[in-house]
Amino acid sequence: MTQDLLASQLILALPLLWGAADTVGAFLGQMGHVLAFGMAAFGSAVGIGMAGQAAAGAWAKEARAGRNLSFTYIILLGMPISQTLYAMIVMNNMALVYEAPEVALANAGLLLGIGIATGLGEMLSAWMQGLIGVAGIRALADGEGKGLAFIIIAMGIAETVGIFAMVFLLGMIPAV
Repeated sequence: MTQDLLASQLILALPLLWGAADTVGAFLGQMGHVLAFGMAAFGSAVGIGMAGQAAAGAWAKEARAGRNLSFTYIILLGMPISQTLYAMIVMNNMALVYEAPEVALANAGLLLGIGIATGLGEMLSAWMQGLIGVAGIRALADGEGKGLAFIIIAMGIAETVGIFAMVFLLGMIPAV
């Protein structure tokens, strides 16, 4: 094959290659969009699940002792759900970028990065918040309900990581 023939075939193939690049770029940006929510929901589910198991154990202990079952455990086991909401806020703002395909394509890597960073930040914040909730539920059950405010503060600190992730990553979403 001569250089001229090779060059002409490459020129003819460029639109196809460019179209593939557009498709891959759009896919990567949209994958970040989905990962943000999916990872956050995973972390929330794990955090809630762990704290829910601790609550069930504490309720069994209270029932055996003939005491009323404590509602405060519901508060602690439900706290990790908020990180899924934070990721949804980021995800919905990322969706606005797709209304301008040229901006979305030019920033596909950034959108993927924002999605992964959001997902990880929210997932780990919710997971750690659930672990604190587990310890808190056990402490409340053993300490006859004392220390709830301190446990909520500790869980709030873990929550703050999720809030920071949401706020800072919202600021990185390209304007349309």
